[in-house]
Amino acid sequence: MQLQEMNRSDSNITEVDVTVVGSGFAGTIAAMCLKQMGYSVAVIERGKHPRFSIGESSTPIADMILRTLSESYNLPFLKTMSRYGTWQKHHPDVVCGLKRGFSYYPHKKGEWFESNAGHENELLVAASFDDENSDTNWLRSDTDHFLAKKVVELGVELWEESEVTSAERENGNWNLHYQKGGKTFSIQSKWIIDATGSSHFSNTFFGANSSPDGFETNSSAVFTHFENAGHWLDYLTQNEFNTNDYPYNPDHSALHQLIEEGWIWMLRFNNDRLSVGIVTDHNSHVINEELAQYWNEIISQYPSVEKIFDNAQLTPVPGRFIHSGRLQRKLNKSYGDGWFALSHTYGFVDPLHSTGIAYSLCGVERILSQFKQRKFSNSENIISQDKLDKELRLIDKIVSSSYLSRPHFKLFGASVMLYFITSIRYEQSRLRGEIPDTFLCAGDSDLIAIVEETHSDIKKWNRSGRDPQAAESLISVIRKRIAPYNPVGLMDPAKKNMYSHTAIEL
Repeated sequence: MQLQEMNRSDSNITEVDVTVVGSGFAGTIAAMCLKQMGYSVAVIERGKHPRFSIGESSTPIADMILRTLSESYNLPFLKTMSRYGTWQKHHPDVVCGLKRGFSYYPHKKGEWFESNAGHENELLVAASFDDENSDTNWLRSDTDHFLAKKVVELGVELWEESEVTSAERENGNWNLHYQKGGKTFSIQSKWIIDATGSSHFSNTFFGANSSPDGFETNSSAVFTHFENAGHWLDYLTQNEFNTNDYPYNPDHSALHQLIEEGWIWMLRFNNDRLSVGIVTDHNSHVINEELAQYWNEIISQYPSVEKIFDNAQLTPVPGRFIHSGRLQRKLNKSYGDGWFALSHTYGFVDPLHSTGIAYSLCGVERILSQFKQRKFSNSENIISQDKLDKELRLIDKIVSSSYLSRPHFKLFGASVMLYFITSIRYEQSRLRGEIPDTFLCAGDSDLIAIVEETHSDIKKWNRSGRDPQAAESLISVIRKRIAPYNPVGLMDPAKKNMYSHTAIEL
């Protein structure tokens, strides 16, 4: 189904309260909620739906925010998208994937994957009790297109294939000019929300500069979509690995294959399309080759991973490998006179642990609160620079800890628990009706101290020769540190790296 844009007179200037730039899921959800609040809204999109995009793995936090937005702004379809079961019932034509949790498997160059009955080389962390209440992997071309159609149905003005050429602030209003189909049009609005998920727009029109400085993590991704790729569970069972006590099928999860260069994500959708990306740790490796050559070179060194792609072909869209460039970025300001950048536009760290969708929705929820309370002066601004910086710093330390501990899988597993204790803390707060003022409770000083101390210790271990005995001692320290934030038995040796449910009941 093609997206039908709203009609307009070519000779008129469109006047609205808010212009949202970017029609990914965050931009369209923000626009719809603002419309339900009574604001007049226009959305500008330089591309055309459906279009390829990544950032596909949802989490319990994202699901909780979707349900809150659904109820707060009378958008019932958002609630149906917050669980796999209701998504399949109400939107079976919008492709998604079943995501039961997070799965991690380490690999060594030139060696076939190995583990044992104690699952010493496997880590499966469930985030739901069953398929019905599970998270989802979003095929973004379908999901974003669906939400863009909903925007138009609600009466929001949406202009696709429209390139903003200028934006001037005058007398408390923005005058935007954009080109579409060879013609120039104008929008006048009080506020602009940058929902592009990139630094380009805010840099060009608001003078906000983006930089990777200050991040511990240094990574980039080479990614694409495949069809006819093999299933990891099939590989494990065919090679007689013990999977009888698995809490879920690892193909129905955010599947992480850890490699010496970094890690590989594998996210599967219901149409059996597989999203795959090699994330390279540039603190220890570089990419010198052409992308397809780099892909083939990396995959060929890990025989168990290579087996998955024996019969795989690139999907027609995108039909090629794409390189992200360095992933870490942060703007030097998140708002100004009449403009705001959503959190995923302000900054990004890395796709490890799937924080992207939840962080984007957290940013949407915060900016909506600002418009609801009509707090627009700098002194009242809810989207404080300090909060955003704390959030990115927390994500960075968690992700960096995992990268640094990769050579010792047991220590890596301990580092992963930093993400789970922060997410569980956040979820528990929301269930009590207390929405934390920072993502992953980045304002909790005691929790942050645990993350920062552990990151520092892992960094020292990595630099001092990666001694296995020192790693075991550090694992014990981490187990004690997270104990006050660990109501679900994380790092319990009796569980043998198989966690049947860690998220709170949602």
